Amino acid sequence: MVTARQGQIFIVSGPSGSGKTTVVAHLLKALPDLVFSVSSTTRAPRAGEQQGRDYRFVSRKEFEAMIDRDELLEHADVFGHLYGTPRRGLAEARRQGKDIVLDIDVQGARQVKRRLAVAVAILVLPPSWQELERRLRARGLDQPETIQRRLERARAEIEKYDTYDYLVVNRRIEETCALVEAIVADERSRRCGDGTARLGEEVRARAATARKEANLSQISAILETFGARRQ
Repeated sequence: MVTARQGQIFIVSGPSGSGKTTVVAHLLKALPDLVFSVSSTTRAPRAGEQQGRDYRFVSRKEFEAMIDRDELLEHADVFGHLYGTPRRGLAEARRQGKDIVLDIDVQGARQVKRRLAVAVAILVLPPSWQELERRLRARGLDQPETIQRRLERARAEIEKYDTYDYLVVNRRIEETCALVEAIVADERSRRCGDGTARLGEEVRARAATARKEANLSQISAILETFGARRQ
């Protein structure tokens, strides 16, 4: 992999069950000088989650105070819980000379792109409503009514695909992780001006297949399974 110019921001979003958390974990393991932006949230920790590693778990009062002090780059209400990206995490990554990856939802991604247009936004998608429903049921975390809400939210999130620079359909998680890794490598190379020679034509070509403009027909097909329309 090439060495990136420092201070780049990568956003990875996707509906619950899309595989984005697995993708982010892969990036952090596979790529040098990439750190995770730990979001703050008012929801309770889930089994296995740790304070300061997965999220910073705070009270609603604390979260609202962070908003008032303008300490958040973005924030959103998701199923009644507040989530947000502290600015200090980005500042610390820049101080250390590292790139940063944000695991945030569509609301947050739109806010970040408005403020930082150079941020690279990647949307991880399920191949269909049916497959997403199967994945949500298989993981056994939610009641049926919650699964239905997640599916409805997924449709609304996918309809806002235009916020993103890259669209990655997760059919097989290994292939999806490799593709997102190629996207990050390509964007780093472009930002540094290293050129095709150092990166390799194969990686650059693979990344190009995920550009939003190359995937509009896939988006149409996915949205049809959700009963939605392309923008």
